[in-house]
Amino acid sequence: MGAERNSRPDRGQPAWCRIGRALVFAALAGGVSTPLAAFGSVDPASLRQAFARQVDRRLEPPPEEAQRYGGLALEALRQAGTGAGQSQYVVLVDRSASVQAIFIYWMPAGASPVLIGASAVSTGRPGGFDYFETPLGVFEHSVANPDFRAEGSRNAFGIRGYGDKGMRVFDLGWQQAQRLWGRGGTSTMRLQMHATDPDRLEKRLGSVQSKGCIRIPASLNRFLDRFGVLDADYLEASAEGAVPWVLPPDQKPVEGAGRYLIVIDSGRSERPAWSPRPGPKAASPKARPAPPA
Repeated sequence: MGAERNSRPDRGQPAWCRIGRALVFAALAGGVSTPLAAFGSVDPASLRQAFARQVDRRLEPPPEEAQRYGGLALEALRQAGTGAGQSQYVVLVDRSASVQAIFIYWMPAGASPVLIGASAVSTGRPGGFDYFETPLGVFEHSVANPDFRAEGSRNAFGIRGYGDKGMRVFDLGWQQAQRLWGRGGTSTMRLQMHATDPDRLEKRLGSVQSKGCIRIPASLNRFLDRFGVLDADYLEASAEGAVPWVLPPDQKPVEGAGRYLIVIDSGRSERPAWSPRPGPKAASPKARPAPPA
């Protein structure tokens, strides 16, 4: 049962999504000059509190785990030779079947990474045709691979593959990935991070379920979208007067917005207590104030 499509970025998308993609490039060429709504920047402490209030299906890794994954994110940036020496936000995903978690970090230059929050995800699983293993690496979120927004339509199985209408689809472009069908091997897939069907699939987050993309909770999708956590490239375009259409008009961007999504595999063989396996009794934690940083 395919919830998202990987073979083409525009296959199965409504016409307005495809037109919107073209408008991004028109904006970058100077065709759109409407500024975003004026808001003050959001600092890491405020963002951490907002995460605790607004994001459900949260995970609470202990300090030693938060430090460990922060170190893995920093090392991934260093190995990729990009962004390791600047203050910025990054998003890290552990695709291990025993973890299936996403972490948002503030990476201050010359200091230890600070965990903003963590939540459950779903990455690629073996399945039928067009199923991929979510690729490892450091992926840049850029206007070169323009985002779009979900229409909220259902496929033949009644699934809203990108979630509710208006959910943002973060596009990371074409990537080489391991095929999980047929004879295996590698080929290209369109790597995206997006919400999923709120009624039938979101409750499965925390386990491998996707065709290779990264599925996240709708509340986290809105959080990343509203605060522009990975929107450095989009915000630069906006500052130059070419506002990409996909940015929300009420966006309140963070200071030090980033552009990198990192995917790792910790190779853990046992499920950590802080990342429980989804099940019928699994409940979203209630929002509560964030503890001091």
